Amino acid sequence: MKMINISGGVTKAKGFMASSAQAGIKYEGRTDMAMLFSTAPCTVAGTFTRNIVKAAPVIWDRNIVKAGGKVQAVVVNSGIANAGTGKEGMEICEETAAFAASLLGLEKENVLIGSTGVIGSQIPMDKIKAGTEKLVKALKADEESGTAASKAIMTTDTVNKECAVQIELPGKDGALVPVTIGGMSKGSGMIHPNMCTMLGYITTDCCIEAPLLQKMVSAIVEDTFNMISVDGDTSTNDTLLVMANGLSENAPFEEGSEAAALFYEALNYICRTLAIRMASDGEGATKLIESTVIHMDTKENAKILAKSVITSSLVKAMVFGKDANCGRLLCALGYAGPEFDPDRLEISMTGENGTILFARDGKVLSFDEEKALAILSEDKVVFLSDMHMGEESATAWGCDLTYDYVKINGDYRT
Repeated sequence: MKMINISGGVTKAKGFMASSAQAGIKYEGRTDMAMLFSTAPCTVAGTFTRNIVKAAPVIWDRNIVKAGGKVQAVVVNSGIANAGTGKEGMEICEETAAFAASLLGLEKENVLIGSTGVIGSQIPMDKIKAGTEKLVKALKADEESGTAASKAIMTTDTVNKECAVQIELPGKDGALVPVTIGGMSKGSGMIHPNMCTMLGYITTDCCIEAPLLQKMVSAIVEDTFNMISVDGDTSTNDTLLVMANGLSENAPFEEGSEAAALFYEALNYICRTLAIRMASDGEGATKLIESTVIHMDTKENAKILAKSVITSSLVKAMVFGKDANCGRLLCALGYAGPEFDPDRLEISMTGENGTILFARDGKVLSFDEEKALAILSEDKVVFLSDMHMGEESATAWGCDLTYDYVKINGDYRT
């Protein structure tokens, strides 16, 4: 069976439950806490922010992942990031994990923590405990609970982000068994990941050893979450966690096997889908920008060039203003770092309204301005840069830069 898309997110895999609650941590009149729970212990893999200033939950989760122990629950709050909070922030993580564990019959080391929101504020422990009690009582395995959890972790996001897929792998008796992967993420601003995402949680009932799962996650992140950017700011809280409880009862598989390749493909699809949805929902954004670089000498250089286009403030403003100024693209590629021959460069822009060739053989070409305007008026704009230097390629995703981005971040704290 090939991979198929299914509805829902983190509760689609066997044994996973979710819930949401209103705790009033920062927001009023909306849910601001979420919980994930597995009925069976999970192997876990994760990637985290490379920002030197790390939020307390990042340190808590990273230590648990590195220890290689089993986990069964995640408690997440939105509104306050628990970053820049010193010793007290770590104590809040430990107390939250211990409290949740006492309600769920677990040890505190079985509970992961996530926070997102304003940096520098202390989380009110009384509200966290009250919210956690609500979360435990509300845990359900239905699709609606998973969707509600994906909404509860939002901050400036305008839409929730979730997806799920199903594949078939050999079972312990040789017959094929269904294996499901579901995920949710949040992220709209302060997005410029480096071995991370904003907050991302992926659940699967696959039976897979932690070292192989970690190796897959680390590799997949490089071409998915690490290839998006909204504003060039890497958050203090960026976390991606993947939990696998093995309840599908597929036969264990080794790296390089056909089963491993199929699972990798499905996990990559989940991460890529969530990453693109985050890029398209950038704060104030009206358009998704996709930048693909082809025929480059090395993969790393292709990545650098592709990301330079989607991180350029001038390219982002150009797309927002619907001004087909090819000079912005030439400039962004030229200062990125990797060496290339401008006289061999070819740049085009594509959308549902067709394709326009911007530059070839070192020259900016004339083009149909009305057609360019039509393409730039679409929800997604694709730039293709052909370097004519080799066989490597890479794709990055970003969004346009609008007046609303400044409005949103001008008073984010207050």
